[in-house]
Amino acid sequence: MVLGFMVFWPLGLAMLAYILFGERFGHFKREANSRVDGMFSRCRRASNGSQFRHNTGNVAFDDWRKAEFDRIEAERRKLDEMREEFDSYLRELRRAKDQEEFDRFMRDRATKRNEVQDFDGGTAPA
Repeated sequence: MVLGFMVFWPLGLAMLAYILFGERFGHFKREANSRVDGMFSRCRRASNGSQFRHNTGNVAFDDWRKAEFDRIEAERRKLDEMREEFDSYLRELRRAKDQEEFDRFMRDRATKRNEVQDFDGGTAPA
């Protein structure tokens, strides 16, 4: 970090920020990626209707192309649903892990408190 400040001060500042807030960058990156993905999917849906749906004059080709666009859109919706299910699963997994860690903490705390009371002969403050 000190070398970063000596070579180029913004580099040292960036290193300091990473050292102090490095754990938060993972969440920030995931959040930014999900927002950008949502923005691009909205733009993609808006552009699909106007850019690629003009008639070529060949009815058979236009029908085939419309069917393919519909199939691809259905696949995209399924993938979006699967991504939402997976995100929900990860949230539930994190919640369960946090709950297990909290329960373990409370058990350990109660055990230590009981040990202190037993050691002091039951006169320890609560």
